[in-house]
Amino acid sequence: MGLQLVSHVAVDGKHPVSKASQTFEFFAKARRLTLAAVAFFMTTFAASTSYAQSSAFAGMAGTWSGPGTVTLDDGSNERIRCRATYKVAGANMEMVLTCASDAYRFNLQAAVVAAGGEVSGTWSESSRNVGGSIQGRGAGGSFQVIAQAAGFAASIALKTTGNKQQIAMKADSQFRAANITLSK
Repeated sequence: MGLQLVSHVAVDGKHPVSKASQTFEFFAKARRLTLAAVAFFMTTFAASTSYAQSSAFAGMAGTWSGPGTVTLDDGSNERIRCRATYKVAGANMEMVLTCASDAYRFNLQAAVVAAGGEVSGTWSESSRNVGGSIQGRGAGGSFQVIAQAAGFAASIALKTTGNKQQIAMKADSQFRAANITLSK
């Protein structure tokens, strides 16, 4: 029977197919399919990353730090050192801003959403146990918002250009103003 198979294959011009060559062919196809799937997911990930970078919060993600000044209600100024962390996911951003001097400290947290040039969300300041809402406008790393709570309102201007960020806050409380310059 083995001779018939060989002569029959030779007549048809085909080589005999062994189990080893079938297994090799299966793994070669599986490897090509796996590489195609990896290429597809990498392309999809790259596209979603570029979409996130074109959001209102583009370029803000990461950790920033730098100096600033705070003006208190008695008119005195204090130098402060600040650190900000931004987590950006498309149209959503979470921020933690901590600033301190020898005599003054604040811990501001916010979660905001940008849609159609409008920004809204919530904020809290943990050292004074106060929080409220944020409303404003902005896009492309430049924002003008109002942070409000019972008995408190502050205007906040934030502008990000490359690896530099300027934050200016004005309030109607013990804390009158802050001007902060951060770098990435």
